[in-house]
Amino acid sequence: MPIVNESLIDSRIDIIGPAFHRHITMLPKLSTLDAIRDSFAWDVPARYNIGVDICDRWADRTPDAPAIFDVADGGGATTYSFADLRDLSNQLANALRPNLQRGDRVAVLLPQCVETAAAHIAIAKLGCVALPLFTLFGPDALLHRLRDSGTRALITNAAGAKTLATLRASLPALDIILSVDGQTDHADDLHALCQAQSSEFAAVETHADDPAILIYTSGTTGAPKGALHAHRVLLGHLPGVEMSHDFFPQPGDRIWTPADWAWIGGLLDVLMPALHHGVPVVACRFEKFTAKAAFDLIRTHGIRNAFLPPTALKMMRLDPPDAPVPMRSVASGGETLGRELITWGQQVFGTTINEFYGQTECNMIVSSCAALKPAEPGVMGFSVPGHDVEIIENGRICAVDEEGDIAVRAPDPVMFLEYWNNPDATAAKFIEVSGQKWLLTGDKGCKTPTGRIRFIGRDDDIISSGGYRIGPAEIEDCLLTHPAVQMAGVVGKPDALRGSVVAAYVQLVDGQTPSDALASDIAAYVKARLAAYEYPRVVRFIHDMPLTTTGKIIRADLRLRAEKEAEDEQ
Repeated sequence: MPIVNESLIDSRIDIIGPAFHRHITMLPKLSTLDAIRDSFAWDVPARYNIGVDICDRWADRTPDAPAIFDVADGGGATTYSFADLRDLSNQLANALRPNLQRGDRVAVLLPQCVETAAAHIAIAKLGCVALPLFTLFGPDALLHRLRDSGTRALITNAAGAKTLATLRASLPALDIILSVDGQTDHADDLHALCQAQSSEFAAVETHADDPAILIYTSGTTGAPKGALHAHRVLLGHLPGVEMSHDFFPQPGDRIWTPADWAWIGGLLDVLMPALHHGVPVVACRFEKFTAKAAFDLIRTHGIRNAFLPPTALKMMRLDPPDAPVPMRSVASGGETLGRELITWGQQVFGTTINEFYGQTECNMIVSSCAALKPAEPGVMGFSVPGHDVEIIENGRICAVDEEGDIAVRAPDPVMFLEYWNNPDATAAKFIEVSGQKWLLTGDKGCKTPTGRIRFIGRDDDIISSGGYRIGPAEIEDCLLTHPAVQMAGVVGKPDALRGSVVAAYVQLVDGQTPSDALASDIAAYVKARLAAYEYPRVVRFIHDMPLTTTGKIIRADLRLRAEKEAEDEQ
C-alpha cells in the first residue's frame, strides 16, 4: 500500500485494525510525480483479507454510511449502508460455509447489484476464491471457465440459473447454485437461505499472498487463461486508482462505471478500491448502454467520478448532451485515447480524462494524472508509483523512443500469482534481465522524452509493411475523428510486395452509406494526418465490429478476415 513521508504532506491516517496496516493516502500537496514516487513505499501486511477491508472495517466505524446505491431499471436507487453489506455478506458466508472448504472456487454470475458486492465480500471472508463471470457469456464461455476452475458453488440470477441447467451434467464439481431471484427448478433461493442465517461471521484469517480472485483473460490472443490473484491485488491497485482519479478520494466522491463488475476494470478499478476508501458506488444495470442513459444517470445520482471504457466514451461522443455534465474525475483504459476524445471530454465533463493501462495479470501500472501534468494525447501516461515499468528488448532496457516489450518488474503487489493449472504459460510470462525478473505484458511500447509510456500495440497486432512497423492504435484514433466513422479496427492484410498493408475495418455512423468514394475519402483523410506509410490502403465497411465482453476490438477476428480476403484474391 502507498506510504508517503509524513513530513511532506498533511497526512490522513487510517488504522485498519491490529491485523492490518497503516495507510496514508496520496494527496496533491505533493505537487510533483517525482516527489510522490520518491516518497512512496509498499507496506503490505502479512495478514490481509479483502472482504474485511472493504466492508467490515467501515461497518464497525461508520455503519450507516452509504456503500452501494443500487439503481433499478426505473431509475430509482436503493441505498445500502456498510452495515447492510456486512450483514448480507455474513449471512451468505454462513449459508455457504458448511459446503465449502478454504480455497474452493465460487463463481459470481450477476450484473452490477448489491448482491454482487456482498458475494465477493462473503467469498473473501470464507477464504475461498471468487470467479467473476459476465452475464453476457454464452454457454461455451461459461463451461470453459467453470470446468477449468473446478468451481464448487455459483451465485447468479434466474437467467443464469436457466443457462447453467443445460451445463450442469458437464460440471461434476459444481454442487451449489444460488439465485438472487428466488427458488427455481435449477437453483436455491439465496435470500431465503441468508435470512435463516446469523449476521455474525468470523472471517477466515488469510495472508496477503493467499489466493482470492480468479479472473480469466479476454481471450484476444488465444484460449482464455485463468489469472489467479492474491488478496494483496487490491492494495496493488490503489495507487493507480488514486492517480487516475486525480487523488482519489476527495470529499463528496461517488463513483460509477458501465463496465461489468466481472471485468477487472469494474471489480478492481472501481468497486473494491472505492469501498476500501469508504466511497459509495453506484450500481446500475443498463439493459442496453446508451449515451443518454449514461448522462442521465450521472446527473440524477450525483456521480462525481467514473471509469468510462473507450467504447463507452466513443458512443457518448456521438450523442453528446445538451449541456455539460460536470464531473470531478474520469478515467479510461483498455485502448489508447486520441486528442479528439481528450478534447471532447474536457468540454463535456469539465475535466481531463485520465488514461491508464494494465492487463488482467498486472493491472493499473501506468496512468496519466491531469492534476499533476497535462495529458499528452496518444500517450498512456507515467508508471504509477510503486510499479517499475520499463521497455525491454533483446534482454536489455531500451533507450528513449526505442520500441520494445512493455514489462513490469517482479515482485509487485498487483501482479498475479499464476495462470490456473498452466505452469508453462506462467513461466512464459516472465523473463530475466540482468538478474531481475520481469513480467512481459505482451504489448509493444516505448518511453517518450517526457518519461511517459506510449502504447504501440500488442505484439501480434504490429503491422510490418514495406520495412515499417506500424501500430494500429494511432490509425484507429485518427479514423474515429472522421465524421462518418463510428468504430474502426486496423490490422495487417498480407501483401506480396510489402509483406502487409494497413487494412481498416470500419463501422459507419447511422445515416452513412458505404461506397468506394467514402472508402477513398477515409483513406485520404488518414494519409493527410499521419505518416504516408500509415494510411489504410484497404478500407472495408462492416456492420458489427467484433468486440470482447469488455468492449475491446478483437483484432484476431479482423486479421482472419484480411487473410481470407488475401487468399481469395490470389
